[in-house]
Amino acid sequence: MTDDIFQTIERIAKELFEKLGLEGQIKVSSPEEGVCLIEIKAEDPNLFIGEQGKVLLDIQYILRLIIKKQTGENIRIAIDINEYRKNKELYLRELARTTADEVALLKYERELPPMSAADRRIIHTELSNRTDITSESVGEEPNRRIVIKPKGSGI
Repeated sequence: MTDDIFQTIERIAKELFEKLGLEGQIKVSSPEEGVCLIEIKAEDPNLFIGEQGKVLLDIQYILRLIIKKQTGENIRIAIDINEYRKNKELYLRELARTTADEVALLKYERELPPMSAADRRIIHTELSNRTDITSESVGEEPNRRIVIKPKGSGI
């Protein structure tokens, strides 16, 4: 990502959040090629996060569309307000480990609640190196969920 594109993304993000009425510090970085991380520290983040992060995902989607239209680049945007995304990922990884341990011990499958594709990806990634269990996504959106099964079970 060029410096011009990076500066454009930073400008667009700041303008969007200003228009949305979000007051706080905004830090834009590029942890890897083609990815832009926007970290925000805000006084009252709940309105911008929403129930289960749905508003945050919508804002992220809108921002990605604006950036694509203005730069012509398809850049993956990740927004994290008051470390909500970071804490949610830690929670999902812990949920994956503890559920997988329970499944491996009891030899009984467990179904996790419905979650977004991004959240399911975190769970699958966390469990990908386990040799004692398998995980698969089942169901239709928006009720798609993960089932964790003991390895080799015919369940």
